[in-house]
Amino acid sequence: MQIVIANKSHIIYANIICETIAEAAKVRGTGIAKRKPDYISRKMENGNAVIALDGDIFAGFCYIEQWGHGKFVANSGLIVHPNYRNIGLAKKIKEVIFSHSRTKFPNAKVFSITTGLAVMKLNSDLGYKPVPFSELTDDQTFWNGCQTCKNFDILTRTEKKMCLCTGMLFDPKNQDESESKEVKENVFKRLKSMKQNLFLKKDKK
Repeated sequence: MQIVIANKSHIIYANIICETIAEAAKVRGTGIAKRKPDYISRKMENGNAVIALDGDIFAGFCYIEQWGHGKFVANSGLIVHPNYRNIGLAKKIKEVIFSHSRTKFPNAKVFSITTGLAVMKLNSDLGYKPVPFSELTDDQTFWNGCQTCKNFDILTRTEKKMCLCTGMLFDPKNQDESESKEVKENVFKRLKSMKQNLFLKKDKK
């Protein structure tokens, strides 16, 4: 298994990446913004993506987005093909794309919005902290990308103050390298409890 910085030679995988993202959205029943092959291809051409390959077989993917004139970056579209799930691949991809983001955009704040507890755990382990949406980018282009999500109406009704997604932020200026694993675990446990309560309320409606 190889996880590499994607380039033009990997454009052949753009279609299967988009199909895998779309299928995951259906299975999870939660919000995942759709992406088109052309968009994924541009990320590869610009060196703003990583891809996991088992030989020449697609296994996983994630890409970088820039917002607010480079003040913010997001690691988006994290996806693992069903044949390669439950082997720790998502964590490895997340670590590689995060490291690549920090190298390529060292002064940028790295943020994430997600409904997935697994992604929240990965983010917590990397040093992300839960934050209100007001601390994330105000770049309207980013929020426009949420329009293909099934929960977009919630985001609009709350004037982008909240949604079913949780906002998380890594600020390179506020990182304490000595922060213990226990502290990070407690952050994730609080997030998990909040998220479970939110979905329970939603299911009761």
